[in-house]
Amino acid sequence: QVQLVESGGGLVQPGGSLNLSCEASGFSLDDYVIGWFRQAPGKEREGVSCISGRNGGTTYTHSVRGRFTISRDYTKNTVYLQMNSLELEDTGVYFCATARIWWRSLAPADYQNWGQGTQVTVSS
Repeated sequence: QVQLVESGGGLVQPGGSLNLSCEASGFSLDDYVIGWFRQAPGKEREGVSCISGRNGGTTYTHSVRGRFTISRDYTKNTVYLQMNSLELEDTGVYFCATARIWWRSLAPADYQNWGQGTQVTVSS
């Protein structure tokens, strides 16, 4: 069964850190681009970062560049999103997803398989 499971969300103060995990089962991430997305209440889902399963290349949306780091553990078939210096605007439900494409994309429409999401709340 093809499945993506996110974990690691929680409540954190501004300036704090969280490390999200996206574990894949039922398939290998080698042939996919894996993306992290977030959706705040009343807003559209936006791409945050992605990583190529083929070559490890990464892409970040401008607002998280320098604060977030995406990485992959090949042995665990898991992708991580290390989030540092969190801001109030980072609050939302974070999803991981996979896309069978050759380019790195932050467009949700390019992704086919989605996890259930994990809540990240940044609040003082």
